Amino acid sequence: MGQHLVILTRGIDLSVGSNLALASVVGALSFHAGAPATVVIAVMVGCGATVGAINGLFYVFGRLPHPFIITLATLSIAKGLALQLADGRAIPGMPDSIDALGRDSVWGLPGSVFVVAGVAAMLFVMAKTMVWGRWIYAVGGRPDAALRMGIPVSWVLVSVYVISGLCAGIGSVILAGRTDAGSPLFGNLLELDTIAAVIIGDASFLGGRGHLGHALIGAIMIGVIRNALNLLNVNVFFQLIVIGVVIVIAVESDVLRNYLEGRVRVLQAGRQS
Repeated sequence: MGQHLVILTRGIDLSVGSNLALASVVGALSFHAGAPATVVIAVMVGCGATVGAINGLFYVFGRLPHPFIITLATLSIAKGLALQLADGRAIPGMPDSIDALGRDSVWGLPGSVFVVAGVAAMLFVMAKTMVWGRWIYAVGGRPDAALRMGIPVSWVLVSVYVISGLCAGIGSVILAGRTDAGSPLFGNLLELDTIAAVIIGDASFLGGRGHLGHALIGAIMIGVIRNALNLLNVNVFFQLIVIGVVIVIAVESDVLRNYLEGRVRVLQAGRQS
């Protein structure tokens, strides 16, 4: 969901996997330092949001040509920090409430489902009913026009990267609860899955078009594809190839759709004239 907002603004966040790993390690270390569950959760979510803020601030106010550069850098930095802090190994132990969130079920549904549903509801309300949500679509669709309209483009861009990092931090809480540990190896290639989910969910790399619900459907489809490949005993290395092919097909479909829509608009304009 965080990646979806970033792509809506014509950006990309390659650091989500490393950000998740770093947040889980920091959370495990804070737990072993004696912090209560609420503080551990706040630390993990705050760590994710901090990395997201660094991405957004450096991209916008550092006047970088594309967010690919800073998010690729923070991918490496966050992964290195996680490995350094954890000494290259998993750190076992999480508060009972976090373990319950990752492992227990309510009404037959995993606790993580309610977390995802809650985050989705908040982001949906923000994107569809608040001015900020309209600004995101405006910045992604026509950045120059948005600037001329007086929209604070810079802070809108920073906000989506903060939310992307925040979502990575929330994801680290759920994953740490499932495994009862923090690990620098969490989130490997997670950025590929998030990008694939957003593009499969009908968002456009050209920005300004996409729906949060469709991104969630895309994430479910990625999960179904991986589960099906596992059930068929497909080699894990070949699974990476399949996901890569899915991304290529999704991107090419987006390019073809934009081309056809452009041709239709030209034909319609020609008939009207």
